[in-house]
Amino acid sequence: MKLKAKALVGVAGLALLSAAPAMAEGVSACLITKTDTNPFFVKMKEGAEAKAAELGVTLKSYAGKIDGDHESQVAAIEACIADGAKGILLTASDTKAIVDSVKAARDAGLLVIALDTPLDPIDAADATFATDNFQAGLLIGQWAKATMGDAAANAKIALLDLAISQPSVDVMRDQGFLQGFGVDLADPNKWGDETDPRIVGNEVTSGNEEGGLKAMETLLAKDPEINLVYTINEPSAAGAFEALKAVGREKDVLIVSVDGGCPGVANVKDGVIGATSQQYPLLMASKGIEAIAAYAKDGTKPAPTEGKAFFDTGVALITDKPAAGVESIDTAKGTELCWG
Repeated sequence: MKLKAKALVGVAGLALLSAAPAMAEGVSACLITKTDTNPFFVKMKEGAEAKAAELGVTLKSYAGKIDGDHESQVAAIEACIADGAKGILLTASDTKAIVDSVKAARDAGLLVIALDTPLDPIDAADATFATDNFQAGLLIGQWAKATMGDAAANAKIALLDLAISQPSVDVMRDQGFLQGFGVDLADPNKWGDETDPRIVGNEVTSGNEEGGLKAMETLLAKDPEINLVYTINEPSAAGAFEALKAVGREKDVLIVSVDGGCPGVANVKDGVIGATSQQYPLLMASKGIEAIAAYAKDGTKPAPTEGKAFFDTGVALITDKPAAGVESIDTAKGTELCWG
């Protein structure tokens, strides 16, 4: 089932505020991402910089050395407080451990908005602008189940997650995928405790290609007959594909992922990835800067999407092999909307 472009634009283009705030000269803000190399965070930075320039906000950007570099993010928050920033946009590497630093920033009067990755607990930040990551996982799980058909009952599943610390985005995508595929969840607040015999195992990737390759090699050594691979993001999916290619399995294993960056969409088009869920980082960041400007002006704090604990910036399944009952767009449309 194809998702109409009009409906997609309605989801991804939701307006956070009734009107953009006035120019905010003299207001400073910080953007703290997990890394500055992942195309997702590169696009997020572009969105923040463009909106900051438009509104007259001074923006300073920080990033961890790798996904999981918690210490660098703590240092960045401390620097933002010392600099007198009015707000922080944060994609946390460790969603639990960062909470004390976020509290210190909020106690100092800064507005803290989590981007993409909700903190644990989610209300540790003033607001969260994110993809519904559980829904993103659910879509690729549903698609994989429908695509495999009867063979899904005997699938051999490799789960390529993000980090041992299990940040919330990691958990929600993994658990959404499993539920969509029809696997009973144990504790939905963590991954790796399921008892379904179809699961070969979980390995972490640090969200990059090298990590994906090593994780896939480890799981193939455990069971060389794996035929379905879930990956936390598209760089790790590319690494998994290389590991499968090395053993001649690249054409008979289904890979699904999340992100929707331009390289990932191209990999869907080329058959490296069967389907991916696309999210919209530029929108997250640009709306975040608008929110900081509004807060600086009159203390207004952003409100979540109705019925949710966060502001939902939209998600769409991208595949050139649509499955009955699962809404999707093709790679042509996905390319129009991609980033990176």
